[in-house]
Amino acid sequence: MHHDARIARVTQIVAESTESFQDAVMLGYKRASKTLRGITGLRVKEQYADVAEGTILKFRVTLDVIFILEG
Repeated sequence: MHHDARIARVTQIVAESTESFQDAVMLGYKRASKTLRGITGLRVKEQYADVAEGTILKFRVTLDVIFILEG
């Protein structure tokens, strides 16, 4: 058996910002890092913006958060 094998898990989260898609990604990462240890990557799966009267109100991203399972 390989004792040095690492197993990763992916969990999906949705984050939003009134500033930008990049800010939504950062907010999502910061929140995820409060409860998930061993994060090794993020994948932006979807981007969506709420628009009203010609103005973008919210930037929303769906993220896959990749992290290593412990022990």
